[in-house]
Amino acid sequence: MDRRSFIRKAGVMGAGAAATTLAAPAIAQGNITWRMVTTWPKNFPGLGVGAQRLADRITAASGGELTIQVFSAGEMVPPLQSLDAVIDGTAEMSHGAAYYWQNKSPALSFFTGVPYGMTTPELTAWMRYMGGQEIWDEIYDQFGVQGFLSGNTGTQTGGWFRDELKSLDDVKGVRFRTPGLGGRVWEKLGATVTNMAAGEIFQALQSGTLDAAEFVGPYNDLALGFHQVAKNYYMPSFVESGLATELVVDKKKYQELPENLQAIIRDVSQAEYDQVAADFYANDPRALKTLQEEHGVTVRNFPDDIMEAGAKVSVEVVEELRNSDDPLVKKTAESFVEALNLVRTRTENIDSPYVQARQKFLKY
Repeated sequence: MDRRSFIRKAGVMGAGAAATTLAAPAIAQGNITWRMVTTWPKNFPGLGVGAQRLADRITAASGGELTIQVFSAGEMVPPLQSLDAVIDGTAEMSHGAAYYWQNKSPALSFFTGVPYGMTTPELTAWMRYMGGQEIWDEIYDQFGVQGFLSGNTGTQTGGWFRDELKSLDDVKGVRFRTPGLGGRVWEKLGATVTNMAAGEIFQALQSGTLDAAEFVGPYNDLALGFHQVAKNYYMPSFVESGLATELVVDKKKYQELPENLQAIIRDVSQAEYDQVAADFYANDPRALKTLQEEHGVTVRNFPDDIMEAGAKVSVEVVEELRNSDDPLVKKTAESFVEALNLVRTRTENIDSPYVQARQKFLKY
């Protein structure tokens, strides 16, 4: 996908156009129209496409009884104000990532991804069977919204760097775009960290405002054009190991819906959580091949001292939250760590040895 084909659609609309989109949701002949604002550019691979597909599936499954209109990043509100748009009633739904809102509660980062944290299946287990969803509900109750996991990228790549990283010393002073708790880890390692929406990153790299950036992985990064500016592509990410996206809805309006429509929103979100993950697993390898063979990108692993230091400071970041004065932040961190210590035994005793054996012995 050509980077310009969707980035230029991500700009903020003018005041007159925005006013048109802020009309109240339509309710006619028993049908309801809800507005979904997103943090993603229009037609953005995996995430933006996933948001649109989720909306289309809700509309189809309800027979049009609940129709979802999607507004991509900047069409109604700036991308990183999507959650606020639901809280203040501008929209009924938002599609984004919970760690974008960690300024509202640090606990929200646990529902997107934690440094050296859970992989996709581990996070799914915590959320569905080990109390994660219930704690998330408590956090979002403070803001009058309801969250549903709506996608997962799997383990992400570590980012694009202008200069090769040969040791931990090379991290110091690097101006790096990376969000969430992972951003705090990179700060502790010596980087200068900022967060910005997808459509803003390329220009910041190109202008020299940033020295490095990470977003998701090859599927998204190829479309965003990062390879045009930086050629050192590091993987895997040790701060984003199983990143989930979210659908957030106005809780009062959600509870006022008939039970069948509530179920459709909940169940379609769960289906899309799995669908988006499959999309990334299928298309990341294809995009990476293109980046290497057609654009001269060099794939590198982080030096061991960076990986080791990253693990140490990841523990420090999570321990700070386990000792938080906010009871709900503390509760979230405790639940996450307890679940991780259990589910990782399956991953490390069964999944990991299998993958290592396959890599070593299986040849087609």
